[in-house]
Amino acid sequence: QVQLVESGGGLVQAGGSLRLSCVASGTDFRMNVMGWYRQAPGKRREWVAHITPVGSTSYADSVKGRFTISRDNAEKTVYLQMNSLKSEDTAVYYCNVVPEVRIGRASWGQGTQVTVSS
Repeated sequence: QVQLVESGGGLVQAGGSLRLSCVASGTDFRMNVMGWYRQAPGKRREWVAHITPVGSTSYADSVKGRFTISRDNAEKTVYLQMNSLKSEDTAVYYCNVVPEVRIGRASWGQGTQVTVSS
């Protein structure tokens, strides 16, 4: 079973930056499309970005140009560099295996809280 541990969240002022990390185990990390998701208070969880095994990336319009996803296959870690943060980025951030999320079989870690003050 996949285990995911997210870290790096915190409280930051609008315009600031944070770098999130997610360490995965129990999966063939090198072969998986990995994604970041977020859930704001009172809202459904939404996709933020994903990265393929060879490094191709895709982003939600709301974060394009501000967030950068990357991965280290040797460390089984996926990162999310978040710049120019806005109050609307406030949410709990999660990582996961994208195909598992799409078929509704994903188990979720505890996430990491990002709070952006305006």
